[in-house]
Amino acid sequence: MNNRKIPKYMQLKQELLSWLQSGKLQPGAQFPSENEISEQFGLSRQTVRQTFGELEKDGWLERIQGKGTFARNPQRREGEQVKTIGIITTYISDYIFPHIVRGAEAELRSRGYRLLLSSTDNTKEKEMEALQLMTSQPLSGLIIEPTRSAEGNPNLRYFLDLQEKGIPYLMINEKYRELECPCLKVNDESGGYQAARYLLDAGHRYIAGFFKTDDLQGVGRLKGFLAAHKERGISVASNRVVTYTTEQKQDLPYREAVKLLKAMNSPEGERPTAFVCYNDELALLLMEAAAECGLRVPEDLSLIGFDDSSLAAASGTKLTTLTHPKTEMGIAAARQLIGMIEQGALFEDTVYEPELIERDSVVRRS
Repeated sequence: MNNRKIPKYMQLKQELLSWLQSGKLQPGAQFPSENEISEQFGLSRQTVRQTFGELEKDGWLERIQGKGTFARNPQRREGEQVKTIGIITTYISDYIFPHIVRGAEAELRSRGYRLLLSSTDNTKEKEMEALQLMTSQPLSGLIIEPTRSAEGNPNLRYFLDLQEKGIPYLMINEKYRELECPCLKVNDESGGYQAARYLLDAGHRYIAGFFKTDDLQGVGRLKGFLAAHKERGISVASNRVVTYTTEQKQDLPYREAVKLLKAMNSPEGERPTAFVCYNDELALLLMEAAAECGLRVPEDLSLIGFDDSSLAAASGTKLTTLTHPKTEMGIAAARQLIGMIEQGALFEDTVYEPELIERDSVVRRS
């Protein structure tokens, strides 16, 4: 409840929704009072009241004067269209995901749809649980970010159930290859290519790349990174490509970066002079690795991130990075899904071309 990137009332709303969706609070059960919720989560009464108002408007709570607030499960009235759309992402409150969610939420609300949110924490088990929860209630459609998309789809049966029930869905950032559904994504291969080419054009010849490869975004970015080197006839030493998984993201890339930057026994020119990073979050972590090695960014080490997140401009050295549409993607995903629900519209994949944003973390080498 302490993440500042999503409004507190929305964080509380998702927590209380999880109580209702998981059965912790059954329909008809009395809800804790505003005072009790306020004390439990350390939030103001005003924030709790705003959250209760949202849940009541969406049909999850019912206030009975003189008795209290009671849980209910919105059900489809006979002849009434379900007006609820679910969003399942790997994360909700972290990094670029609040922007995607806000964009989708604004569009859905303007069209009269409720929004249900769930996150998988990038685990297949939680993806299964999220799909089960979402489909256990009346649902108009789903926006899904696949979990560890490079590692297959053990939850295929749940996606086939969606198709069998006639529930439209689309995917964002990537999609499972065997599924025929629209996908809104960035051209990750192009982004990896642009990053490496930009550094090569700036005179760098010893560039290391760091890529999270349990998702297809990272695989695409790595492919583009290698393609740029191949185009220039420059080989990439195996130790200058670092791949890692979600569980390893906090330590393995950092350790490998330090190892590369401290390899002073080799000729000076063979120490990497630049890093291409899977995303901005990693780029900031590797800035710390450079500092541990007594190196300055960008004077001694150039860095490029990905996603043009709020982190890119938050550090002392503003980060050169590649764009991700974020809010625009959320809005477009909601519009497409509503079109699928209301008009039976068919959509091709939407691929956003990333643009390189030049800031302060890259210098030209002679």
